[in-house]
Amino acid sequence: MNKKIPSNNDFTINSLIGEGTEFRGEFNISGPLRIDGNFNGKINSSGKVYIGKKGKAGNLIIAKTVVIGGLVKGDVYAEENILILKTAEVLGNLYSASVNMESGVIFDGDCRIFSKSDIMDLINTKRKDKFLFL
Repeated sequence: MNKKIPSNNDFTINSLIGEGTEFRGEFNISGPLRIDGNFNGKINSSGKVYIGKKGKAGNLIIAKTVVIGGLVKGDVYAEENILILKTAEVLGNLYSASVNMESGVIFDGDCRIFSKSDIMDLINTKRKDKFLFL
């Protein structure tokens, strides 16, 4: 019997902003994204977003799950969970149904935990908002 492995599993990365790469703009993606370079703009993902140890992301991240190991400046919205690793520095606000931080994290901002339905309402509103660069 042949079983199909789902294409949206946790072991694949659909897109990569590699070390030494800079990207500015609005990034809409349905699968996992890893950032090891510099990103400035809006990320709108229905999957996971990983910010690597050397990665830098600014402005707005909206995703199902966000894992932060590098620098994030701006707001992060996650449907399920935000995981902040000990190597991370977060200068901005966190909105999710669950937030986990390892010891040693640098965090300057507000953290708001919502019910699943409330965070989905907030995220759906944020997805529709026009993003403007300052």
